[in-house]
Amino acid sequence: MLVFSRLPLLEPQIRYILDKEIPSFHGCVVLPNKVSVNLHFLHPKPPAPQESKSSAKRDAELLVVGKVIHRQDARPTIVAGDLNDVAWSHTSELFRRISRLLDPRIGRGMLPTFHADHKLLRWPLDHVFHSAHFRLQRLERLAHIGSDHFPIYIRLSYEPSGWHEQERELEVADAGDHQEAEEKIEEGVAEAADPNAD
Repeated sequence: MLVFSRLPLLEPQIRYILDKEIPSFHGCVVLPNKVSVNLHFLHPKPPAPQESKSSAKRDAELLVVGKVIHRQDARPTIVAGDLNDVAWSHTSELFRRISRLLDPRIGRGMLPTFHADHKLLRWPLDHVFHSAHFRLQRLERLAHIGSDHFPIYIRLSYEPSGWHEQERELEVADAGDHQEAEEKIEEGVAEAADPNAD
């Protein structure tokens, strides 16, 4: 995993949330106005026969990050990465409710990013979620660069006054969502601890 930034990064860390072979990036970026924005960049293992037998670890990794964001008292936050999950999946929607983040793709088309080499079979597996401190300026899928994924370009503007206007777009988790997230995290942790799981 590589992270490049023209802006200063604070406390950048590579963590291995559930799997010692699956890194994720966590830290903060400092905007020119001195505001600190939490960053979480993820690439969980896909639930594919050659990778992982189930989606439990992928789901748990996403929900662990969602719970961390939930506890951070609505600070400016961006989550991005190849999440190996479609935006309309139950887990992706649960993550959005738990984390209180917005999906800028909603209402703007699917923007399928994988598989770049197969025109008839493409899915939106690469995502950016952001807190309501930001407004979307531009979002597009870029040209093929030789990867099996298309790159995504997103431009956000920091507009904290927009929080109240965008708040109605947020879906808030209820007690059942939090309970389900805990159960999915426990399942993923148990699978990660089982040497025969993959």
